[in-house]
Amino acid sequence: MNEPRYADLPLAEAASAISRGKIDASDYLTEWLETAARAQPVINALIDFAPELARADLAPPSGGRLAGIPIAIKDNIVSAGMPTTCGSRILADYVSPFDSTAVARLKSAGAKVVARTNLDEFAMGSSTEHSAFGVCLNPWDLSRVAGGSSGGSAAAVAARMVPAALGSETGGSVRQPAAFCGVTGMKPTWGRVSRWGLVAFASSLDQIGIVGRTAADCALVLETIAGADANDSTSSAERVPQYSNELDGELGGVRFGVVREAVDALEGEIRENFEQALEVLRAMGGSVEIVSIPAIRYAIAMYYVIANAEASANLSRFDGIRYGHRSPAAETLREVYLRSRGEGFGREVKRRIMLGTFALSSGYYEAYFGRAQRSRALLRREFDQAFMNCDYLVTPTTPGPAFEVGEKAGDPLAMYLSDIFTAPANLTGIPAIATPSGFTESGLPLSLQIMGRHFSEGGLLKVADCYERAAGWAGRRPPLASPS
Repeated sequence: MNEPRYADLPLAEAASAISRGKIDASDYLTEWLETAARAQPVINALIDFAPELARADLAPPSGGRLAGIPIAIKDNIVSAGMPTTCGSRILADYVSPFDSTAVARLKSAGAKVVARTNLDEFAMGSSTEHSAFGVCLNPWDLSRVAGGSSGGSAAAVAARMVPAALGSETGGSVRQPAAFCGVTGMKPTWGRVSRWGLVAFASSLDQIGIVGRTAADCALVLETIAGADANDSTSSAERVPQYSNELDGELGGVRFGVVREAVDALEGEIRENFEQALEVLRAMGGSVEIVSIPAIRYAIAMYYVIANAEASANLSRFDGIRYGHRSPAAETLREVYLRSRGEGFGREVKRRIMLGTFALSSGYYEAYFGRAQRSRALLRREFDQAFMNCDYLVTPTTPGPAFEVGEKAGDPLAMYLSDIFTAPANLTGIPAIATPSGFTESGLPLSLQIMGRHFSEGGLLKVADCYERAAGWAGRRPPLASPS
């Protein structure tokens, strides 16, 4: 095939060129659609691919900041006229009658929604192996997972199927797959982006995030979708800056805190890579010091109690009566509930519903859910204390590179530990970004996580952008996306 012309073009540059007529919108869109069509049978990143919808109106609105840019949406964020399956059999035939706020804002800015991306069922997983529509594979190594639950979004961006995608976060489900696939993943402050139209998993943790090739691409998408929304009472009225304008390359005097409890056990390639990332931050003019957050050791335990408890409540709406799958074999009301849920939900979703229901049950509520919530408050206080001594906190994004398909399938606890570095940001509601930091000897991507204070997205994106320019890892193509 010919060398792609637009695969590595920054989003802002591409959108500007399309608006000014320097790039033909049809040519730009066609290149991405053709790449997506070739890659999809190999990595299974998409659940629904709708190129005809994107081509229906190729005239971008004048001045749209994402004019003519194709975007993929995780299949738990609704888009009008397109399926929203949440990777589950229980919603296999559901088509949304409306756009989520995030999708509506993308469309208003001229973006073209071209696909729905694969995910762990109801966003419950760390590998995109728990999808009713098959496993999504990693474009760097097809024997390995793409991460999860937003594995389809991360793999699609890495494989150059789309220049950017939306995912969702509950415990690291944007940052972890972005790390595994060698791209950039951004989790904004809870409330920064409206959750209207995001199918609920754990409402106090859920939020929409962004996957892009670089921090600059994430900045452009975030400034498009962020902001208050009358449909979501939990969305923040905090002013939305033009994040793209803050990427000025200046970083001197920034203080980075290394979380002792998170990095003490690092070893081998992960520790070496993390130390190299710290050296880049120092060379950029930043200072690095050790900070202590003792409660972070218990973040995974508190996360899985809270998330599963909220999931058991949220998923009770899928009962075979209002919408979704209804078992044709059911003859009584009791059988409608039991058979519809039994046939529609996968094993991991059932496991989490049962664990969450147990944690909320009489006699156990205070011992599990109540204690987890108190621990969460303690964790937030310790993060606030740490930010009094530094501007940003840094850790690896994941404890290791992408693991092999099936490697952790029989060990849920090992799978859950994939979120050990990412879950604390969800529990505390702070923004965080995962940015490529190098590769293992076998060629698998590694990633640096940077966390900031509430509503510090602008500074966080600026730091990540500076790091990406200095380190030079961001934007590299996996073998699957190479022209050959």
